[in-house]
Amino acid sequence: MAVDLTPRQSKKAYGGEGGAYYEWCPADLPMLGVASIGAAKLSLAAGGLSLPSYSDSAKVAYVLQGKGTCGIVLPEATKEKVVGVKEGDALALPFGVVTWWHNAPDATAELIVLFLGDTSKGHKAGQFTNFQLTGASGIFTGFSTEFVGRAWDLTQEDAAKLVSSQPASGIVKLGAGQKLPSPSEEDRKGMALNCLEAPLDVDIKNGGRVVVLNTQNLPLVKEVGLGADLVRIDAHSMCSPGFSCDSAYQVTYIVRGSGRVQVVGPDGKRVLETRVEGGNLFIVPRFHVVSKIADASGLEWFSIITTPNPIFSHLAGKTSVWKAISAEVLEASFNTTPEMEKLFRSKRLDSEIFFAPN
Repeated sequence: MAVDLTPRQSKKAYGGEGGAYYEWCPADLPMLGVASIGAAKLSLAAGGLSLPSYSDSAKVAYVLQGKGTCGIVLPEATKEKVVGVKEGDALALPFGVVTWWHNAPDATAELIVLFLGDTSKGHKAGQFTNFQLTGASGIFTGFSTEFVGRAWDLTQEDAAKLVSSQPASGIVKLGAGQKLPSPSEEDRKGMALNCLEAPLDVDIKNGGRVVVLNTQNLPLVKEVGLGADLVRIDAHSMCSPGFSCDSAYQVTYIVRGSGRVQVVGPDGKRVLETRVEGGNLFIVPRFHVVSKIADASGLEWFSIITTPNPIFSHLAGKTSVWKAISAEVLEASFNTTPEMEKLFRSKRLDSEIFFAPN
């Protein structure tokens, strides 16, 4: 039975005055369950704090909007890293990492962070399960006051007071005058890569640009087990039809702009033809061929690929597999004339993976 690949918007899971947490669920986007991929978004208002938590999944976080602070406690670390984050930043978050996120009280924009990750070892295929350390749903509320008191060397009275002082769940808004640690440039090293400022891996005039996250420019990617990229194509440009040739799924979030997408699967069948716009998420199945064409607004997307160093094959452009196949095989395969084969091969000799409009 064919799986519905239709792009979806996220739905609010919880939130309040400080912000909200949104997620995509396998019930709405079945490919999440098939690919064991989780997808969620955190939006923090000015002064909003996402309370310390950890997840059952390794993730890549990408800052879609705003700037703020992220606290990161790596497994067995004795001190947190306090990292300043801004739009375009990508962070690799391995298993066991505890994080908190904060948007400054004087911020003029919401801090919005996208999370994409591998749920194959999680509680639910296709959905993150987050474990809150504090708050109304935090671990303190599950233990008895006896256990809390013994574990943290508190009296029963103090243990009860500590638990009862945490009425909010997941996200809070700090009061006036409450301060958090300041970000450290030293802590940021090796923890974040800004995809809007990093050297471009592909740069085609009037076509598009790509920055790839891999084990070279963000070493923690290896521990996460995922690769990622930020792709921006210009107005009416096309991304060459291509596929992941190492059995990886490609999970794509449309950051901004709009355009058209086609995906072709086994037996030459088009399994998806749709329009996408900012906020949409969709998944390309393994070995399926995908291509995109931007509208007049251009198209920008952030993707994860379920391997840390992905390999793609393209079917058009100067790196096309057709360029490597001999003329005789092409003639026979297409059942065409030598003249048509020469015409076919002569096109796109200079173009790489993005094609600017004629």
